[in-house]
This record gives sequence, structure tokens and C-alpha cells, in this order.
Amino acid sequence: MPEYPILFMSNIFWRSFLLLFITTGANYAQKHVEPSSQDLQLAEDIHARFEDDEVALVSSTDYITFDLSRDGKQVTATQTTTSQWINLTSRADIQLYDFYDGESDISEFNIFSENQKRAKYHIIDEAYHDQDLFHNDARVKHAHLDFPVKAYRYETRITKNYQDIKYFTGLYLVEEYPILKKEVTFVIPSWLQLDLKAINFEGYEITKTEKQGENANQIVTFTATNVPSRMDESHTPGPSYLYPNILILPKSFENEGQKTVLFNDTSDLYSWYRSLASELENDNSAFRNTVAQLTAGTTSEEEKIRNIYYWIQDNIRYIAFEDGIAGFKPDEASNVYKKRYGDCKGMANLTKQMLTEAGFDARLTWLGTDHIAYDYSTPNLSVDNHMICTVMLGDEMIFLDGTEKFNSLGEYNSRIQGQQMLIEDGENFILTRVPVTAPEFNSENAEYDLSIQDEEIVGSVHKSFSGQQRSDLLYYFHSLQNDRKDDFLNFYLSNGSNNIEVSNIQTSDLTNRDSILEIAYDIRIKNAVSSFGNTIYLDLDIDKELGNMDFKDRKVDYQFDSRKDLLATYKITIPDGLEVSAIPEAYKTSTEAYDLNVSFDKQYQKLIYKKHFRIKNARIKASDFENWNKHIQQLNNIYNEQITFSKN
Repeated sequence: MPEYPILFMSNIFWRSFLLLFITTGANYAQKHVEPSSQDLQLAEDIHARFEDDEVALVSSTDYITFDLSRDGKQVTATQTTTSQWINLTSRADIQLYDFYDGESDISEFNIFSENQKRAKYHIIDEAYHDQDLFHNDARVKHAHLDFPVKAYRYETRITKNYQDIKYFTGLYLVEEYPILKKEVTFVIPSWLQLDLKAINFEGYEITKTEKQGENANQIVTFTATNVPSRMDESHTPGPSYLYPNILILPKSFENEGQKTVLFNDTSDLYSWYRSLASELENDNSAFRNTVAQLTAGTTSEEEKIRNIYYWIQDNIRYIAFEDGIAGFKPDEASNVYKKRYGDCKGMANLTKQMLTEAGFDARLTWLGTDHIAYDYSTPNLSVDNHMICTVMLGDEMIFLDGTEKFNSLGEYNSRIQGQQMLIEDGENFILTRVPVTAPEFNSENAEYDLSIQDEEIVGSVHKSFSGQQRSDLLYYFHSLQNDRKDDFLNFYLSNGSNNIEVSNIQTSDLTNRDSILEIAYDIRIKNAVSSFGNTIYLDLDIDKELGNMDFKDRKVDYQFDSRKDLLATYKITIPDGLEVSAIPEAYKTSTEAYDLNVSFDKQYQKLIYKKHFRIKNARIKASDFENWNKHIQQLNNIYNEQITFSKN
């Protein structure tokens, strides 16, 4: 169930192909036309405005038309993109590419140059492979563009055809490169009812015009100027939260007096999803005995659900699968059971059918993860990208996501918390949202009991993890080969530092999802104590959480993996004959998004150093970076200041 547009697929493609085809680009003619003085000045002016970019689009025009398929049963769409490129520096190389799949094709992929009298370009058409997808039907056309000198120019023209308008869900007004002028024109025929929904236009120079064309066509044009390139930064929200985009909402069309409804409202979207699910045979005989074994001897309905849910987590491997209609239609439950793998839709259907076999009212449930900004008020295939199962148990709804391997029953990963769900209910549907848990549900608590011994810090540590802090750690641990698990725990607990030795590691049951994960171990920290005369200096904090999260150069909102609660307490025994002579100053701040609290205290012969960080909103907005950076600087001041002991 892909999110649009495929242009925003992983940049891995771009980075690897740049090196691969650097030597297979255009075969240049012997004669070149040097850039004009006007183009040289234009390149200077653009680079002054977008100084971090090497290539820009002087203009990019999308011209979009609609027609009927040959049989008149579907609406087709054609998108022609014409772009004018210019190099802003002495030399640059880029990859020009576009994707298509079983529901679309590329009929034109042309490259022209104002600076070459004659040229041939090596255009490659091949299957696209994504490391995050087990199988998909995406293909890519691409070519290498070499800009040998400053102000070098290209014109490119790509025409893409959609066989069914519902798969043409929308487009973005940003590219990998800055654009001086972006124009998107829709020519909407009178027989097609279609809405265009503008998203994230605020803060951009974008205008919209409408006029009447020939044959009563409606012509809608969006024009954006001075559009910066999209940011390539990690831990960002999905692009639908950040960049200006236009959702294409086909409502209905008429042909020969017959009206065909497409996605006029949410019920139409649900009806289409339900029609795909109704094509399933759902023969449960393959796993009937397994369900009987899982439910035998149970003492409650909840225990039956738990046993089935955990069995799926433990025995069915999640893979991502996008191939035409299979990107939206669940696989047969029996197929997933026999193969022991499936995508989210297949796993949701297996969960439903195993629970149905056990006598429960289980239902398929569609939703979008937090990567998607839209909800079901917008009937469009880009509104969701995930499927789970809902069990109706009395007045309670229990949501089961088999792709989350170490979630306990009733526990939901942050990526779906708060997201709207579309739950099947016969010919009707139910809209509700995944429950949201408090930050302290995802907690990590570390307690250090330490002392100074021969200019080293030694002692014991106890750590506990709950919620997503627990499930993420368990998932990674169990993804490792058995002979690497002990090495991982040592590396994880020592922060990968040669100055930290851990030993005598004891853990709670690492297969138990329902309990708090606990780890206890002994620790020895070298090069953290230094003495000069009658004074001892101590570098106590070995974790320094959040200390490297300065967003001085960041442009885009930062997305934590979850809301969370981090607590660490260091208890250091004060050596005999010494007293605390200097400690960092305590610090405390609270905002709507986070709380940061660092304190120091003395109890008997122990110095207590405590940190409590609560991330209340998983997203730190770019508009808050200035305040955030000030608080992180205060934390780093504490981390960098030594604790001092002096003789009495």
C-alpha cells in the first residue's frame, strides 16, 4: 500500500547509481557551445540564493491531462514534465530518473542540451530493487547527466501514463534541487469530477489560477517560485508533513450518460478495499490444528488471543511486498501460514483468520503510520500504508500488529499510536484511533552504584526497560545470530568504549514480552578519575544522553522513534578523608515537547547525580531548534564539567 509519490523512495538509489554510471553517461559531440554570459550570470544569481546546491531547475512544468480508457470503464492520466536545468558550480553530475510500475508506463524520456550540437544519452530501463521491499513491481528509467562547466544547460522531458486515475494520488512541488519556477497545470474535462487538495502551501510562494478551456475543460494551474530543494536529513517526519503537495481526489466520471463513482468519500474507498478482501477464499484448514493447540488449556479469552498473536509474531517473518493490486490486496491466510512469511496485509489476514477459527470476531483494519499526514477524511490511496487486525472482545477493541515482533498484547508501536484506523464492519466501517500511551510507558531506568578504586570507577548497574524501549531492544537482540548475542550485550552496555568493561551480566527472560526487561551487571570505568595533589577529578557520566543532539545546522523537524522517559541515577561513594568541593550546577526546564532535569545531592557518604529526561512529543519542530539547542548546551556544560573531591 505505497505512499505517493514514488519519487520520495530511498536516496540509496541516487547515491549508488551516481557512482555506477559516472563512466557511462552521454557520448558528447566534439563541438560544444559555451554558456552565454546571461546564463553565467543566472547561475551566479541562483547560487547566491541556494548556496548549498550545485544544480538547479530554472523551470519545471507538469502538464496533466485525463482521458477514458478504451473500454470507457476507467479514467487514465498523462503527466508530461518538462524541466530546464542549469549547473551552478564548475562541474556537477546528477542522475535523472523516474519510476513506474504495473499501473503506469513512461512513454517519453528525452534529454536535450543547449550546449551540445549533437549528443546521445545512455538511458537505462530496469527493475528497481529496494532493500526494504522483498518484492515490488517498480521499474526505473534513468540517465546520467554530466555538467562539465558552470552554467551548462539541459532540457528534459518525461511523459508518464497512468492506466487508472486512482493510482495517480498526487504530486509534490519540491525536487532534490531548487526550482526558480514550478508550474503544475491540470486540464480537467467536464465529464470528470475531480478535486485538488493543497497541502503544506504555507511558507511557500505558491499561487493558484483557474480558467475555462476548450470543450468546457477546467484548467487549474499552481505556480511556485523560489522553491528550495528538499532536505536530505535523518529522523525526519514523512514528506507529507513537510513539503507542499497536491492531493488528486477523483470523485466520479460520466461516459455515455452513465455515472461511475470513484472515491467520492470514505465509504467508496472502504468499498474498494472490501472488494479486494472479499475475493479471498480464506480456507482455514491448514492451521486449524495449530489454533486448537494454541487455545487448548487456556483459562480466558484474552489468553487465547495472546497465544495466537505471539505465535504469529514468533513464527511469521515480515516482508514488504508491493506488486500492482497485491500492494493493496491481502494474501491468503493459508499461503502466509505455509510460507511462514508475509507483508502487513497477509499477516493481518492470517491473524484475523486464526482468531476467527478460535471463535473471535476479528476484522481487517487499514491505517496509515505516522509517516503519513493524511487521515480518512481524504479518500485517496495515499492515506494509508499499513494493515493490522482488530479483535472485538465485548465492548473492547484489541489491536494486533503482527509485524511488531516484541509488542505485548495491548501495546502499540509509536508509529501507529494516535493514527486513524478504518475497521471493517460488513458493508459499513468503523473509524477510530489507536490509543496513545504516556511517555513514561516507554521508559529506560538506569541505576549506578559506584565507588573509586585505584583511579578507576567500579561498581554495579541495574537497568530496566519497558514499552518500546524494551521491544526495540529485544527485537534487535533476537535478530542477531546466537554467537553474536553475548558480544552485542557487552558492546551495548559498554557504549562500545574501550574504557568501559562490563562483566557478570544477568538478564530477565529475554523472550518474555509481558514483563519489564531487566539487566544487571558489574562495571569498571577506566580513565575517568585523575588526581593532582589533594584533589581528585571525576568524569562520572558515561552515557551523556541527548548531548550530541545539537540542531544548529539542521533545517527539518527531528523525529524521535517514540515518546519516552529516560531516568538515570548515579550513586558514587565519597572516598574516606575527602569531601565534595565542586559539582556542576543543577538544571531544569520544561516545555510542551520535553522536560529536562539534572540534579545533584549528597546523602551520607554518597553523591547522588540524577538525570530525568521526558520526551513528551516525539517531534522537535524546526521552529523550536533555537530553544532546544540552548538546553542541550546547558546539558553539555554539565557533562563537560568534572566533579571534584578534595581532602578535608
